[in-house]
Amino acid sequence: MPSDFRMPPMGFGPGSQTPAEDGVELDYMVLPQDMRTYAPHLPEVEPTPALQPALDLLADMARACARVAAGGDVERIDLSDLDRANRALIAETLGEGEVAMRAFGIPAVAVQESVFAGVWVLSGAGLDAVEVGPVPDAARARAFDPRRAGQGGAAPKSPTVVNAPPLLVELQDKSAGYGPDAAPHVINLTLLPHTEDDLAWLDAALGQGSVDILSRGYGNCRVTATALPHVWRVQFFNSMDTLILDTFEVTAMPEVALAAPEDLADSGARLHQVLEAIA
Repeated sequence: MPSDFRMPPMGFGPGSQTPAEDGVELDYMVLPQDMRTYAPHLPEVEPTPALQPALDLLADMARACARVAAGGDVERIDLSDLDRANRALIAETLGEGEVAMRAFGIPAVAVQESVFAGVWVLSGAGLDAVEVGPVPDAARARAFDPRRAGQGGAAPKSPTVVNAPPLLVELQDKSAGYGPDAAPHVINLTLLPHTEDDLAWLDAALGQGSVDILSRGYGNCRVTATALPHVWRVQFFNSMDTLILDTFEVTAMPEVALAAPEDLADSGARLHQVLEAIA
């Protein structure tokens, strides 16, 4: 029996369709291609007695990761006494991870997470050290020191400030009632009606604290402390740097900036692996 079916089918695939009447062809948005993942990096060095101080400190960091993962306090390891070669070995081994912080004050402290989660490199005037912990102590201690004081409900208000005042009252109430065992309280601005003037008024009312955090991964997360205790502005951006989630969090430290105990335990194990490979 004759059939009209032909192989291969005709009229399908790229180039088979004529352009639109206006001559414009479809232009698809480029989708994200890459995502940062951990890849082991082994420093290309020969273990010599001259580099033993750096190797000893890396071993100290691995042991500190295990202690902190088990519930210990944040530990600091001073690097200021290392010579150039040993300091370079530390820098090459630790690399740069996803999270960076800036703690303003005297002295200002720049923080860069290493590729080992929970191992943080601190630098500043007279400061060259590593801290091992969920988050550096300076980020907690200085967070809500006002870099720009909040004006509260007395902030100048234009007629287009509509929904911000009730949000301020809610944040002030949750801030005043926050305790160590309190669950984080989140206000999702993305889901709430508001104007640009609402956001500007909240910024003036809450002020600005002394810690800024940037977490780089599949897109960016920017975390900013306000001058109201325990209140953070947390904003998520996609890989095209478009704001996709805008929140206030009432908590000691947003979870996105913390290294979990499991992360610290894993970092300790990976540091031991690196040391074994070097040796």
